Amino acid sequence: MSRRLRAFKRWMRSQRIDCSNALQLIDGDDGISVRALCDLKEGDLVATIPINACLTIKTSAGREMIEDAGLAGYLGLSLAVMYERSLGHASVWDGYLQLLPEKECVPLVWSLEEVDELLSGTELHKIVKEDKALLYEDWKESIAPLIANGAFKLDPTNFGIEQYFAARSLVSSRSFEVDDYHGFGMVPLADLFNHKTGAENVHFFSTSPLSGSDNDNDNDSDNQDVFRNNDGDKPSNEGLDTDTSDHILNQLDPKRSMSSTVAAGQNFLDSNEVYHSDSGDEPAALEMGVVKGVKAGDEVFNTYGSMGNAALLHRYGFTELGNQFDIVNIELNLVIQWILKSFSSRYCRARLSLWRRLDYSGCTSENSEYFEISYDGEPELELLILLYIVFLPEEAYQKLNCTVSSIMDVDKPMNILLLTKNSGSFLKTQEETKELLLTGGVRHALVSLANIRESLYGLNSLEDDMNALKKCCHLQERKLYHSLVLRISERMILKKLRLNVSRSCKKRKRKL
Repeated sequence: MSRRLRAFKRWMRSQRIDCSNALQLIDGDDGISVRALCDLKEGDLVATIPINACLTIKTSAGREMIEDAGLAGYLGLSLAVMYERSLGHASVWDGYLQLLPEKECVPLVWSLEEVDELLSGTELHKIVKEDKALLYEDWKESIAPLIANGAFKLDPTNFGIEQYFAARSLVSSRSFEVDDYHGFGMVPLADLFNHKTGAENVHFFSTSPLSGSDNDNDNDSDNQDVFRNNDGDKPSNEGLDTDTSDHILNQLDPKRSMSSTVAAGQNFLDSNEVYHSDSGDEPAALEMGVVKGVKAGDEVFNTYGSMGNAALLHRYGFTELGNQFDIVNIELNLVIQWILKSFSSRYCRARLSLWRRLDYSGCTSENSEYFEISYDGEPELELLILLYIVFLPEEAYQKLNCTVSSIMDVDKPMNILLLTKNSGSFLKTQEETKELLLTGGVRHALVSLANIRESLYGLNSLEDDMNALKKCCHLQERKLYHSLVLRISERMILKKLRLNVSRSCKKRKRKL
């Protein structure tokens, strides 16, 4: 066992953090991991962490300064981490902080040169550059004045821009929303479990005191308050700073939500979600239980949620090969630019207006509107409909335009749209609907858009990237490795999109 792990275990005991003897913490080349020393079965309790042992704004020695400055959320917690780090051995969390890396290898802390070189064309390129600019403004407006204020005696070497970015990388990748009072916090031990999509073994859960009941499955939901972190279904933004571009998860995967599992009186959640309960006079604590059995010797995984590689790399600094939650976005502006190459501005505005009046739109995030291409290379229906309307013959367009204008409440826009294609029943499956929409013009547009989107990755081909990945060491060239996985996963989706269009074309020819 490494020296820092021994120090961390001593620190856990001093903070009354209970870690099951069935768990083994391993300090490896790729960081800390957790393995099972014996078989673990569903329902086993493997850790109990007092909330007082969590590093939050409320528990930090810098609380008064942070709250007086009006800082909260990730910004406030990042300052709390910086403050505790500046205290060195005098910090209550010294044994925990010594175990953490100086910073997580997320794109936020990469140089601008690395971002341009490694992320060009990917879903992250533009957003990471925006993030870096926004976080610099955070530091300049909120933390630099505290350094200048001699009353706080802050050493600039501990609170500079690099230290802020490093702390922010830890907070964004490791923090949990602890409870309504403490807000976001660093939860020692809990943040050591690695992520594996769809194969998690442990979750945080709450247990409610049973009153006059012998049934272990009784569950008084009135005594359970759920507080989700920024990756959950319903993130709580109340009281948080709105200075950062934490919109990345919504932009990359706006339609997905975390699933919940309910078992034996316990509520389990995907992602870094924490349940909080007070029981009698005992200090409030967080508990971690097994939701999927683990064999002795196997690694024990948590989950950060069901998200694609762009979101994983942005938030946590890693990717997964064959991630089925991967997506590629095609921005509406790119689609419009392509349309304008063949049609006039007036024509484009009219067709886009009809699409809007039929109550369609793309996904939205901040000031961006875009369409998702799924892992299987399937474009969003909304994109197909827009392209279908663009290529409608003038007579069919005018007929559809008049029909929409005469109906005040367009409750079945697809039925109205398909008046141009079908005079029979309008009750179509989504697959049948897509087949009707995939006209020759639409197929040509999809291939062209895929090619334009592909060109953003630069001169290297998909095969070039795949060969580079084979030669890359994920430990020694971590940034290059994970950026290549992201690029390849996105480019494979575009390849699947083109293949799907080709198959649709062949299918139509066989019918004819």
